Amino acid sequence: MFYIIGLGLCDEKDITLRGLEAVKSASRVYLEAYTSILMVQKNRLESFYGKELIIADRDMVESESDEILKGADKEDVCLLVVGDPFGATTHTDILIRARHLGIPTRVIHNASIMNAVGASGLQLYNFGQTVSLVFFTETWKPDSFYDRIKENINGGLHTLVLLDIKVKEQSEENLARGKKIYEPPRYMTVPQAVSQLLEIETMRREGVLDPEKTLAVAMGRVGGLDQQRILAGPLTSLLRAPPSEFGPPLHSLIIVGKRLHHLEVEYGEVFAEDLGEAIAVAEAEELENGDVIQEGRREGRELWRKVAQEVYEVVLD
Repeated sequence: MFYIIGLGLCDEKDITLRGLEAVKSASRVYLEAYTSILMVQKNRLESFYGKELIIADRDMVESESDEILKGADKEDVCLLVVGDPFGATTHTDILIRARHLGIPTRVIHNASIMNAVGASGLQLYNFGQTVSLVFFTETWKPDSFYDRIKENINGGLHTLVLLDIKVKEQSEENLARGKKIYEPPRYMTVPQAVSQLLEIETMRREGVLDPEKTLAVAMGRVGGLDQQRILAGPLTSLLRAPPSEFGPPLHSLIIVGKRLHHLEVEYGEVFAEDLGEAIAVAEAEELENGDVIQEGRREGRELWRKVAQEVYEVVLD
């Protein structure tokens, strides 16, 4: 049997009991390590699962899947993925390959960012198409995501924006020369994402993403208990917030749609901050650190409610 098992979002304890049973009974266990990351290292997983894990990088999963599937018609083989197994099309591909080889398959689900975004207070059934945002280069700035966001906004729907990660990637130069030299891992942050979104808005000029009037919710390490960070406000507030406010990667971003409910506004208000503006005021008035944070939260909540009322036309008490 070939298993694809979701690990959830945080650490070794997020695996389900059903998933853990499958791992313990398997002859080989692979850990997919390029579509997402957990918040703990491989050795923590191995210690908890009682199994050695074989790292499966992009090349192995996409080009050498037969090696992973080898013998799975006679013994149990597991592929562990962060989040839920169907969060990436790559995992669908390997299941299709297994079926073509006559290998029985089983999927064991888990929490993923696709449903954990409910922690923002935005209602899941008000979300439209999810989009991915890749790192721009000097010569490559794809903007197809802009059209998907526009479609969602026209329908009043929220948009989950998944931010790029680069793990075991080669530079264009090394790729062209056939050198197996890999770049250090990179993870897109919320300020980087907002900057790229607004860059495309400046190019397209279709009024989809107004930096002062488009509400957004930034999410860091969702599901990470004490590590989880949520920050809400207009795009400009997120852009000028100190990097420390978002915490370590992984980050995600939600563009808030116009079909905004007053309960969503009230729930999200607790996450609203405008620390960038507060810091500027503090430097001018020589305020203490604690006063800066309090002022940033107060201003952020006022701004969140103001935009919700005046732009999104939400009726609030």
